[in-house]
Amino acid sequence: MAEALAAPFDGPDVGFNALPGWTWVGSYGGYHLQADLLSDFEHGFFTRLWAGRGPEELAAFLSAGVSVHRPQQVHSALVLPAKAAREEPWPEADGLVSDAGGQSLWVCGADCTPVLLADPVSGRVAACHAGWRGVVGRILPAALVQLEAAGTRREDLLVALGPAVSGPNYQVERSVTLQLAACLRPDGQANDETLAELRACGALLPDPNDPQRDRLDIRAASHRQLLYEGLRAEHISVCPLCTVAEPLLLHSWRRDQVKAVQWSGIVSQA
Repeated sequence: MAEALAAPFDGPDVGFNALPGWTWVGSYGGYHLQADLLSDFEHGFFTRLWAGRGPEELAAFLSAGVSVHRPQQVHSALVLPAKAAREEPWPEADGLVSDAGGQSLWVCGADCTPVLLADPVSGRVAACHAGWRGVVGRILPAALVQLEAAGTRREDLLVALGPAVSGPNYQVERSVTLQLAACLRPDGQANDETLAELRACGALLPDPNDPQRDRLDIRAASHRQLLYEGLRAEHISVCPLCTVAEPLLLHSWRRDQVKAVQWSGIVSQA
């Protein structure tokens, strides 16, 4: 049985600190993170403490008897219906949208942003792996389009952006910055106004070591893109944990240069 932590919890190897808007949930298997905004949906952002356990095992810690759906992630902007990602070989994609109830949708990452979307009216959900290439390719708007096609209204959607690399720890080429600025707006225009907005929201930071490069907070950029797409600011929750800054809790490719991931999943209600 899962139990939410009412206060900060210090485990044997790592501290689970209180995070406003987020809750550590414990079960006999360990602790995973949930967004309070999605509390009506069974979901979880798992950590490196669950290493070696994939979605087929992790799904049981969210809900009994659910089907498991996951893509073979390739840093794309492709979003598939969940029924297309039911068994091996897993299809190449980086996002899934539910098409029935009782489906657990999974994505993984080790610096990119895991994004879980839920419609409290219909019970539909989506899960996306959003690195800079996914955001540039507009993977989140693609998921929104598929949810809308099934009857979801954008103003109803709730979105949680999980742990990812923070801006101070993520150096990118200036060409990446310009691609990102262009993709955020529906009109595809990158101009001084767009770059100023990215700076204002904390997505774009100056690089203290190289004036020809930038520091990028991919979560803040994704948040800004969702606002451009018409989602309500109060319906978006951003986890403050940085994968690079939490070596005991989270895998990070940029920090360790080791291929290891943590999983995030959500269960559809319809």
